[in-house]
Amino acid sequence: MDVLWAPWRMDYILGPKPDACVFCLPQTRDEDRERLVLARGRYSFVIMNKFPYNSGHLMVTPLRHARCLTELSGEENLELTRGLAYCTRVIKECMKPQGINIGLNLGEAAGSGIAAHLHYQMVPRWNGDSSFMAVFSETRVMPQLLVSTYDRLVPFFSDYLATVTS
Repeated sequence: MDVLWAPWRMDYILGPKPDACVFCLPQTRDEDRERLVLARGRYSFVIMNKFPYNSGHLMVTPLRHARCLTELSGEENLELTRGLAYCTRVIKECMKPQGINIGLNLGEAAGSGIAAHLHYQMVPRWNGDSSFMAVFSETRVMPQLLVSTYDRLVPFFSDYLATVTS
């Protein structure tokens, strides 16, 4: 039997968790590429998942630290929804998936890995991407480096602010 390794995932599972919220961004954009932030709006931002379930796994997140949708203003909720629509278009155009999973887990019991700062997950899906690897080996094959996916996606976000805030 062949053994395939995906050690990057174990870094997240067993690794130390940061003291600060990973979704609370600094005002400057100096760390955006390092943090995989693709775009910022007035009330939201788009970030790639550093421990993705699939290539192109994005998250649309409020800029303000909030745990639940009920804590957000109407403007924040509207921009998040517009951000999801914007990212859907980008993922379809850039990644060419056959489908997209979009979800929000509110609270640890609902499956949120970072329950203190709500975030929508967007995972591009292709027919057959949940092959025997994921089912039998509990392993995912990521066909592209995170930074390569970032560089591929970031040009598609040039008008994010203008689009989601209009």
